[in-house]
Amino acid sequence: MTSELERPPLQADERTALIGWLDLQRQILRWKCEGLSDEDAHRPVIPTSPVMTMAGLISHMRWTEHMWLEVLFLGGDERQNPSFDESSEDADWRTDGRPLAELLAEYEAQCARSNEIVAAASLDDVGRHPGFRSGSANLRWMLIHLVEETGRHAGHADIVRELLDGTKGYY
Repeated sequence: MTSELERPPLQADERTALIGWLDLQRQILRWKCEGLSDEDAHRPVIPTSPVMTMAGLISHMRWTEHMWLEVLFLGGDERQNPSFDESSEDADWRTDGRPLAELLAEYEAQCARSNEIVAAASLDDVGRHPGFRSGSANLRWMLIHLVEETGRHAGHADIVRELLDGTKGYY
């Protein structure tokens, strides 16, 4: 597994650095899925975490982006997002066997939408969703959290991929 991923510029302004690091972690998640069959993408490898599959990671991260930027930041309807479904634990991780390519395309589209939202706002703008305490964070805080969340799950993807087929690599 080789990659041509690059870190953001060393002398970047705040917005460029934040989006650059977030985009890098997003790319690492997608890269970890390269060459996987749908069967492997849906195969759990951690007995105590059956939804921690490559497909589940991609689904979760798609809905995480949606939650933070479309729901909490823009004030959108949380009912569209399975992360808010209290009747089903880990609903945003469940893929119902949907093809990995489809999940990746949805994640890619969500990341593009997230970048559009960020480009149109100030880092000091505050979220608009009144029903959640986190909705009062500013965009800067939300982006830092997304870098942390995406990086954390990119690390999970490293482990899952290695357990699936022995493939290793960090850009």
